[in-house]
Amino acid sequence: MNISIRPSWHHYLGEEFEKDYFKQLLVSVVKEYQKYICYPPSTLIFSAFNQFDADDLKVVIIGQDPYHGESEANGLCFSVNDGVKIPPSLRNIFKEVSDDLDTIFMPTSGNLERWSKQGILLLNASLTVRKDSPNSHKHLNWGRFTDAVIQKLSKEKEGIVFLLWGSFAQKKGLHIDRQKHLVLESGHPSFASVHKKWFGNKHFSQTNAYLEGQSKRPIDW
Repeated sequence: MNISIRPSWHHYLGEEFEKDYFKQLLVSVVKEYQKYICYPPSTLIFSAFNQFDADDLKVVIIGQDPYHGESEANGLCFSVNDGVKIPPSLRNIFKEVSDDLDTIFMPTSGNLERWSKQGILLLNASLTVRKDSPNSHKHLNWGRFTDAVIQKLSKEKEGIVFLLWGSFAQKKGLHIDRQKHLVLESGHPSFASVHKKWFGNKHFSQTNAYLEGQSKRPIDW
């Protein structure tokens, strides 16, 4: 499998691509895609890194693994393809955006490419999954790779906003340098925790205020 990724990301991830575990990971992913129906399409596995140049990174949102239903996943966490029914978690995200920013706009598409193109890395912990089998590629060592991504960005960048929603993402981001970056945590936007720990977190206005404080363009959520 060839890695199709913007050249600017090789500065941060090139060393990781050369490690034995990562080469074995790619071999395992190829076997999975040959044996099973997997998502997202193989051409979109690294889509989160291909929406913008690494120098334009502003925000990192951490998810768990891609949606596992047919035609849903597009390589961006929490995002689904145009025409797919908006999943409950994403609908709750949109509702918090609306409440936080005092708008009445509710998107009709769950495709978050418009976020990503503004410098938001929508990073799943695992970049692939088998059809109808959540967390089925957890064992493939994707977690080691995405941990390395987070640590590299934490170490080499400054002034990034990390949005950690739910205990999984918070554990994943445990070692982010909070002296150099803004880390915002809350419950997960899923139905299970949404009313107690999600609504009212105001992460979207806080993110924009932080970016504007660095003379960066705020996100058009």
